Amino acid sequence: MQTRFFSHFRDLTAAQRHAFFASFLGWSLDAFDYFLLVFCIPAMAADFHVRASAVAEALFLTLAFRPVGAFLFGALADRFGRRPVLMLNIACYSILELSCAFAPSLSALLVLRALFGIAMGGEWGVGAALAFESLPKEGRGFFSGLLQEGYAIGYLAAAAAYASLYRVFAHLSWHGHMVGWRGLFVVGALPALVIFYIGMKVEESPVWREGRRARGSSLIAARDLRKYALTFLFLVLLMTGFNSFSHGTQDLYPTFLQKDHHYSAALTGTIAIVYNVGALLGGVLFGAISERFGRKRAIIAATLLTLPVVPLFAFGGSVGAMVTGAFLMQFMVQGAWGVVPAYLTELSPAPVRATFPGLAYQIGNLLASRNAVVQAKAAEHYGGYAWVLAATVVIVAVYLVCVTAFGREARGAEMAASWERGSACNSV
Repeated sequence: MQTRFFSHFRDLTAAQRHAFFASFLGWSLDAFDYFLLVFCIPAMAADFHVRASAVAEALFLTLAFRPVGAFLFGALADRFGRRPVLMLNIACYSILELSCAFAPSLSALLVLRALFGIAMGGEWGVGAALAFESLPKEGRGFFSGLLQEGYAIGYLAAAAAYASLYRVFAHLSWHGHMVGWRGLFVVGALPALVIFYIGMKVEESPVWREGRRARGSSLIAARDLRKYALTFLFLVLLMTGFNSFSHGTQDLYPTFLQKDHHYSAALTGTIAIVYNVGALLGGVLFGAISERFGRKRAIIAATLLTLPVVPLFAFGGSVGAMVTGAFLMQFMVQGAWGVVPAYLTELSPAPVRATFPGLAYQIGNLLASRNAVVQAKAAEHYGGYAWVLAATVVIVAVYLVCVTAFGREARGAEMAASWERGSACNSV
């Protein structure tokens, strides 16, 4: 089965490959910039003389402001095209990531991370629209898994940067001040280089070009979204569960390793690399499986398989047990996530495809955005993260299975054909 899907990749035209890689790189580097902060929470808390939960507010603000970016950049992409808006999007989050390196206080950092959230919120919907409107429908599940696991690649790159560079920056000084975690945020500005690749190699979505000729270039209106209210509500509920699932098992896991188990920066980063390899493999596998057995079945299967992994994930008594548990947990969590890009894009009507799935995704993020803060405060209250992480997995997995079961399938939907028949999408 895997050989067949890789053959689909080899059969892509040059334009299709460049569109996919642009979307993949944009999402990967977006995640890279987000997760750099996750690894730096203990160091930032020490630098600003606050508790870890206070710094975790930066994660909350990033997630809470992502719907603003999803609507803003999605609307721009539906009017002006996927390609130029993706370039603008990447430039914005790269500049804001660099600005965080010079934050003079926690308050300033929180403001910058809120703005970063706006920029980050736009990337997924715009990138997914560009990718799936350019790719053939054959092998869409495989491409979905690979595209979504750009997020795992970004996390893995952040882990590698933290493991290899943090100790170097911790011993460097600049004008009498230690560089420390700030050096990593300077590295986080590198995604801006992708803009040159997009400008030189990537073509505009053919579906968007055709749709613009048919529909004109009017800016998206609220009525465009109201037409598809039932589907939109379902996707918001679904993405609330998905975002609680990923952020609830990822964002504070490095802090858990450092605080509860006293692992070093190098060991924490290494473990994160291992479990992100698991995330990548799981996303690609379950994305491919969804092509044969359906999107819903693949999501539900991967979600249920997280439950037997909880004891190793949260209560492993050795480094080997922790590594195994984290690897398997992210294999399943991101396995479920690997289906999401194809599932959401197929359920989204063409006239609002850059706005609709991205906005649903990021409103789900908003509803789940206090997760890290609640987890951190609960861990501080109860004296550890293990039970908090375990409870998160169980509660969210049950919720996600129930919501997914009520959804519908649109596997193999034609991207272009739905431009005029978008109203048919308004059913759960």
